[in-house]
Amino acid sequence: MVRPPIRVLIAKPGLDGHDRGAKVVARALRDAGFEVIYAGLRQTPEEIVRAALEEDVDIIGLSILSGAHMALFPKVLALLKKEKAGDIPVFAGGIIPDEDARRLKKAGIRAIFGPGTSLEEIVTTAQRLARSAA
Repeated sequence: MVRPPIRVLIAKPGLDGHDRGAKVVARALRDAGFEVIYAGLRQTPEEIVRAALEEDVDIIGLSILSGAHMALFPKVLALLKKEKAGDIPVFAGGIIPDEDARRLKKAGIRAIFGPGTSLEEIVTTAQRLARSAA
């Protein structure tokens, strides 16, 4: 039996206008066999959750460089729970200080990738997270 591809939503929450990293990750995931839905820049948490539900994704990746991660990421998690979709794993990447990363992981972000993380590590972790949610 052939498994369907893992569906991943890649989104840029907030006002951050730098999307090169998100696009590189999206391409790496696509090349690894994921079905990638790229939400684009300047997404609100509400838009991200709506897209995740409408697209029936297996996993969500958030990318941020603006420093608003402590406000936006927990909001995404809270909205997912509100919509009874809190079982969708969320991973994140960007410029996130270690203390904030620890707090975000406690809040429910399943993995956090900083600058210099290999694409192989991101792909492998995303595959593991998606399988653990299935």
